[in-house]
Amino acid sequence: MSGLAQIALVGGLAAALVIVAPHAAAQSAASYPTKPVRLIVASGAGGGLDFVARQVAIPLSEALGQTVVVDNRAGASGSIAAELSSQAAPDGYTLMFLSASLVVYGIVNKTRYDLYRDFAPVSQVAAAPYMLTVHPGLPVKTVKELIAYAKATPSKLNYASTGNASLAHLATELFTHSTGTELVHIPYKGVGAALGDMLSGRVQMSFLSAGSVYSHVRSQKLRAVAIASATRAKMAPDLPTMIESGVPGFVVTQWHGMLAPRGTPRPVIERLHREIVKAVQRPEVASRLALDGTEGIASSPQEFTAHLKSEREQWEKVVKLANIRGE
Repeated sequence: MSGLAQIALVGGLAAALVIVAPHAAAQSAASYPTKPVRLIVASGAGGGLDFVARQVAIPLSEALGQTVVVDNRAGASGSIAAELSSQAAPDGYTLMFLSASLVVYGIVNKTRYDLYRDFAPVSQVAAAPYMLTVHPGLPVKTVKELIAYAKATPSKLNYASTGNASLAHLATELFTHSTGTELVHIPYKGVGAALGDMLSGRVQMSFLSAGSVYSHVRSQKLRAVAIASATRAKMAPDLPTMIESGVPGFVVTQWHGMLAPRGTPRPVIERLHREIVKAVQRPEVASRLALDGTEGIASSPQEFTAHLKSEREQWEKVVKLANIRGE
């Protein structure tokens, strides 16, 4: 065979592979899934992220015709789960469920994965706005009154967070820089410990997810001052937003979303997104999420990609302004 003929043959085989490979991938995606799907949840069992993941996993299992196995991998604000998920095959059989905390963790800590390079966004599934609450003993009922009180007593007002460089920490630092106030940070190991000292009055205020604090607001053990969502929350329609209260652009949510390893076929991503939309629209799922102060979002992969970028940009600015460092 001549050299030109060999080149033509090799070129023809290469062209055939280019045509066949996408066709094979499409066929694989069309039959997806043919076995159980592993959903790695970036938290321990029983928390808010785990709760949302399980509410979605059940209808997702029914729609896909395969079991969605929830695999809790707690630690390092979800970084352990992210590292494990980033190494999985990009075939749609390993997915990750994460929260906003993982974005924050990646800003202040070095990781062996890149959340923006190593994953393909599927959907922001749900979100719970942060709520500004104070102990009832504090003589303030509005954000304006709180700002005035903090300025009259600089560095005397304590706030609780769920740990150094946590979302609660960054949210309050965003508040201090937006309002020109000085507050004392009291970090705790988790929301339970933070709430314990909030309820006792050892600390006077906090930004925590609405689902964590609203039961204490209803029982009047804490006083809600404002909600950190773009619009008023369905769970507390009479509570003004931070924006309405005079703090422009102040939106902080503990959102929950799904990622797949980078390279997962686009038809698989789109199928998962469609089923998530159906799942969060189920009345029973929506009502259970609402009880936890959470609302279904089910954004598109493109919208979730933009949201992740926006979150990183916002918190990078706060970290730099407040000189926050990881553990």
